[in-house]
Amino acid sequence: MSLRIPLSSPDITEAEIEAVTAVLRTNSLSLGPRLEEFEGALAAFHQMPYAIAVSSGTAALHLAIHALGIGEGDEVIVPSFTFIAVANAVLYERATPVFVDIDPFTLNMDPSCVSAAITTRTRAIVIVHTFGVPAEMDALMLLARRHNLAVIEDACEAIGATYNGRPVGSFGDIATLAFYPNKQITTGEGGAVLARSSQLAGRIRALRNQGRYPCSGWLQHAEIGYNYRLSEMACALGLAQLSRLPTILAQRAEVARRYDALLAPIKSILRPPLHLPSRNISWFVYVVRLAEQFSISARDKILESLQRQGIGCARYFAPIHLQPAYAQSPCSRQAHLPVTEAIAQRTLALPFFNRLSDADASQVVDALADAIASLS
Repeated sequence: MSLRIPLSSPDITEAEIEAVTAVLRTNSLSLGPRLEEFEGALAAFHQMPYAIAVSSGTAALHLAIHALGIGEGDEVIVPSFTFIAVANAVLYERATPVFVDIDPFTLNMDPSCVSAAITTRTRAIVIVHTFGVPAEMDALMLLARRHNLAVIEDACEAIGATYNGRPVGSFGDIATLAFYPNKQITTGEGGAVLARSSQLAGRIRALRNQGRYPCSGWLQHAEIGYNYRLSEMACALGLAQLSRLPTILAQRAEVARRYDALLAPIKSILRPPLHLPSRNISWFVYVVRLAEQFSISARDKILESLQRQGIGCARYFAPIHLQPAYAQSPCSRQAHLPVTEAIAQRTLALPFFNRLSDADASQVVDALADAIASLS
């Protein structure tokens, strides 16, 4: 079914098209000057010394886990209310994801649940800034320092967000970014790793390029690596998008404010907060929650009603520990996540992108209100 109003839509201008076309007129399509420029711009923006561009946010997470030496027998604390790649990256290295519950207001990891999950086998915490809302970094970083744990910030949904005036992605040992077409900025497919240590950064650069180090020849491989490179065309696109990021974030915040005003009369839904103390939100998606009396089947009927009308919408997120790929694993069977499970069955992501028009937003809200009313 074609969608009249898609769930997401990339914002590509002539500047991006010209930037990509300019690369195609050169003989440098990989590992060239645009890569170095994009990495430098990402590092400067996040106030981190090193950035390594890679082929996806998932690749970034995998390289972060691998480069920290996390492996079999180690535990990594992660939320279940997030995209599945967070846990997958832990399993790629045969470590164990330990799922923890979330704060019911911000939908980020609850620091008290993280504290309770730490054992002698815990090596790291993956802190996800869910939906672009900064996590409670003061409390989480204090826990990590107290227990000597590595911190991986998953800022894949949160580029441009800040916590106490500091960019997310600049707190941990390593951070990850993603540039899929539904993100605030896109490179088509792509991601990046932010690193504080020159040693970690150097190893990640080698790992993304088949284990090659700069001091080695092209066919000399110091360790087993991966093809996680990002093309020059993608980097050129990313540079053009990054230069527009303040405008993009302002546009997305305006769409969120528009939804907030339109949805205010509907008492049976909970709107996401527009503002939080000490935090600036980078709007990735706009997710509403149905009131507690609504069941998961009621939520799905509303979703189907909107989709029949050509309106893109989705469940955000289906918890990882309940996914078919994880449901029978020991890490899922041991998970006790009442907040995650209660909230996830009532969430609904509405169409959200930079250039969503007032008329389309009104159509979405009217369709949502009608679908809710039809259930009563």
